[in-house]
This record gives sequence, structure tokens and C-alpha cells, in this order.
Amino acid sequence: MAKHEWATGEAGFGPAEIGALSHLYRGELYRSIIWRTRLDATTNWAVVTTGIALSLTFSSAEASPLPLALVGLLVAVFLYIEARRYRFFDFWRMRAHVLEVHFFGPILRGDGVRTENGWNEVLYGDYRAPSLHITMLEAAGRRLRRNYGWIFAIQVAAYLAKILIHPTPIGLLDEVWERARMGPVPGQLVILAGFLFHGTWLVVAFHTYKSRRGAGRKRPPRPDRDRMLELAAGGE
Repeated sequence: MAKHEWATGEAGFGPAEIGALSHLYRGELYRSIIWRTRLDATTNWAVVTTGIALSLTFSSAEASPLPLALVGLLVAVFLYIEARRYRFFDFWRMRAHVLEVHFFGPILRGDGVRTENGWNEVLYGDYRAPSLHITMLEAAGRRLRRNYGWIFAIQVAAYLAKILIHPTPIGLLDEVWERARMGPVPGQLVILAGFLFHGTWLVVAFHTYKSRRGAGRKRPPRPDRDRMLELAAGGE
């Protein structure tokens, strides 16, 4: 009988099972929070190193724009690390979300525990054979659109400001190539490399935008009354 209840979604969970699932949810939520804080750490590293590069580049009229070019490579490494961390954050967060929607949701509605859609079997399968649910490229694209795109944009703007107007505005195109020169590397080659470097991130960001989750999903209309806000404010 218990097997039939499990398959059909009837009441098949007692107080002990519900308590165990509640603890499981707490564990999954804790894991997702830990990985979320790791995302903040790599973003902070990218912001701090970019700030240091800006300070060095604009510290004097003779300062080279080389720190901005080098920090761009360093931030790319941070982006790779953060994309990897985001894949794990997404992995733990998804498990917690499944429990929120399909386990706690029916309980909140007063329907008890329901399993007719098979969420319990899917979750069990994910525990038995875990797999990440987002690719490295999609994770990188998501972090680019959220954070790193702005960091790279600041680097590009600062680099252009350095070679175009600092310490004085340029008068001829040849001055651009001279200011962009990095040792034996001609300025034209440096700028071309910059276009290829940042152009790659633009392609990744836009390409993965089309494949983002829920892209074709209809959003519910905004309600006239925010009942959640009213309840939080002590309303009835």
C-alpha cells in the first residue's frame, strides 16, 4: 500500500519523513548560501584588482596603460573561477527550489505532501546520479551579464581615457598608436588584441542570453494589490 501511495501522490509521508525532508531542505539551502558567498568573493577580487590598476594607470602622466591590460587578463581568470562556482551554486539552489515548490508548496496550501508529478523520484535520481544543470559557457554568460560585463566596460572606458585624453587630449592618430604601444608591441596590435579580447565576452554574453532558462516563459501580470507586502505589514 505504501508503494502505491508513493506512486500516486497520496499521503505517503508521516511526521518523521516530513521532519527528515525539512532537515534536507535546510542542508541544501545552506550549501547554496555557501556557494553564493563564494561568488561574492571572486567578484570582490575583480573589483579590487581593477581599482588598483586604475590607480596605477592614472597615477602620473608617464604611467603606462599596461596595468589595465594585465588586469583584464586577471579578471578573465576570476570570471572562469566564478563561472565554475556558479555551476555548483545553481546545482544546490535547484534542489532547494524543488523542495520549496513541490514539497512545502502543497503543505502551505493545505493539501499535504503531494508526489503525483514525480518530483520525489526526480530528486532521488539527482542524489543517486548528480549532474550540473548549466554549462560552463552559460554560467560565464550569466555572470558577464550580471557583473563582469560592467567591470570589463569600466576597464575599456579607462583604457580609452588613458590613451585619448590623459595627460592631454590627442591631436593626431599617430599619438594613439604611440600611447597604446607596450614595449616592442606596436599600438595597432595592442588595440586589435583588445578588440578581440572584449569582443569575445560580448559574443558569449549575447549568445548565452538566447539560451537562458525561462526565456519563452510568460510572466504573470503584476497584481493590483501586493498581498505579500500587506501581510508583512500586519494586514489581513
